[in-house]
Amino acid sequence: MQMDELRCKTPELVRKEIWTHVLAYNLIRAAIAQAAVAHRIEPRSISFKGAIQAIEAFRPLIAFQGHQTAKQLSTIYSHILNALVVHRVADRPDRFEPRRRKRRNDRYDLLTKPRDAMKREIQKQLIRN
Repeated sequence: MQMDELRCKTPELVRKEIWTHVLAYNLIRAAIAQAAVAHRIEPRSISFKGAIQAIEAFRPLIAFQGHQTAKQLSTIYSHILNALVVHRVADRPDRFEPRRRKRRNDRYDLLTKPRDAMKREIQKQLIRN
């Protein structure tokens, strides 16, 4: 869900971004729970990453929902729930995975200007030195 880095600059927008991520996370978990109840399985047996990918696959269909009847929307939602159940995780007894992310240190700064403008700046600095 790309929640590891916040992209907004102002505190107000950072708060909005965090709450947006919280909302998205909870909506995905709610869909997983509904799919699990409908198929009589444990919610934790459904892959979160697989659920995200399944929902992403339905994105064009979800975007087109505005012109559909309630029955059609219900059918689409049941298809989404069925797609979520396909992505199952195996039984993992005695599983221990540290919840950490290996992050690489960037040796170079980000390219914040167009590449040709940056090249001109570097050339000017080299000529001065």
